[in-house]
Amino acid sequence: MNLTWVLAWRNLWRHRRRTWLTVGAMLFCNVLLVFLISLQLGSYQVMIDNSLALFSGHLQVQQADYRADQRLRDTVPQVTALAEEMRGQLDAVGVAARGQAFALASSEERSFGIQITGVQPAYEPLVSSLPGLVAQGRYLQPDDSDAIVVGAVLARNLRVAPGDALTFIGSGRDGSIAAGIATVVGILDSGIPEVDRGMAQVPLAWFQDVFAMGEAGHAVVVRMAHLEQVQAAVATTRGLLPAEENLAVLDWDALQPGLRQAIQSDMASAWFMYAVLILLVAFSVLNTQLMSVMERTHEFGVMLALGLGPGRLARLVAMETMLLSLLGLALGLLCGALLVAYLSVAGFTYPGMEELAARFNMAGRIYPEFSVVALTWGPLVVFVFCLLAAIYPALSLFRLAPVSAMRAAR
Repeated sequence: MNLTWVLAWRNLWRHRRRTWLTVGAMLFCNVLLVFLISLQLGSYQVMIDNSLALFSGHLQVQQADYRADQRLRDTVPQVTALAEEMRGQLDAVGVAARGQAFALASSEERSFGIQITGVQPAYEPLVSSLPGLVAQGRYLQPDDSDAIVVGAVLARNLRVAPGDALTFIGSGRDGSIAAGIATVVGILDSGIPEVDRGMAQVPLAWFQDVFAMGEAGHAVVVRMAHLEQVQAAVATTRGLLPAEENLAVLDWDALQPGLRQAIQSDMASAWFMYAVLILLVAFSVLNTQLMSVMERTHEFGVMLALGLGPGRLARLVAMETMLLSLLGLALGLLCGALLVAYLSVAGFTYPGMEELAARFNMAGRIYPEFSVVALTWGPLVVFVFCLLAAIYPALSLFRLAPVSAMRAAR
């Protein structure tokens, strides 16, 4: 081992308490950063999954112009057949076909405008969490025909309950009048007023019959097990679509663009807090090394008088800082990795979070992301800033005059 490295290592332990206090600050900072970044990335996964699970899914197949105007005639032909083919080709949690239309719903007392969605009762629970949010009655079943489930606010506005009849009228795909009478079998309570105010679901086959859709629909919704699978699923799905049809495959980012913006905003605010923590640790290292240099002014003066250049002394101080930073980095990574490895299996929850999540049929625990990025981002930034903290103490040695330095008190 190079003699300079040996001297640098020994110099660290001339003041053990100060060295361990500095390493302890770096250790605490690194463990905290590893935990917070892993928890943050894991919470984004939960946030995205919970948002997409409500209705939109991870990706959808739609007619290319449908998303902009949601016109009834912009359809996906043979929608149930396409959904069945995609089930066989994709490694997905669920694939379901849908149709959507706007109609005027009327009870015996009131009328309200609604968005009525035709769903496949056997497959819809695999792509959406709404079927698990039935507050009264039951959800649609595969053998249902003229059955309908409505949102809690809509049911309250229309003053209907399970067993009541609901009449709706709208426009069919061919321009004809679409009208039907359905029996309310369930009331969904998502806890989101905008959804509960205008939501209604009926069996897809009955929807196609009432709105003159034939075998067409408006979307095939896919839910994947992990976000990392989405892009591969998008590529596979594009290969299944007929070339003559103007169909588009939309991933979750296209379906809910505000979700990524919310994540980026949260990440920016979090990194501001992380930066403050990192700067505090860097100044702690700067203080330690500056004190170390000042205490050895006489020693450095003697070494300069013996012919040792200030560059060699500056390199010695830089090596001491690097060893100090490496020690904090190694211990921080080890402790942080052990903590995150445990929590990535056991999960992490805030007080009351599980009860709230159960209310909305969502996951109640956050699992920190155990990945190289999550483990190394924070500690490596701390390491770099601690190395930068050695610049000022090292440069101060170039201004040191041997005679005045040797006169300094030991």
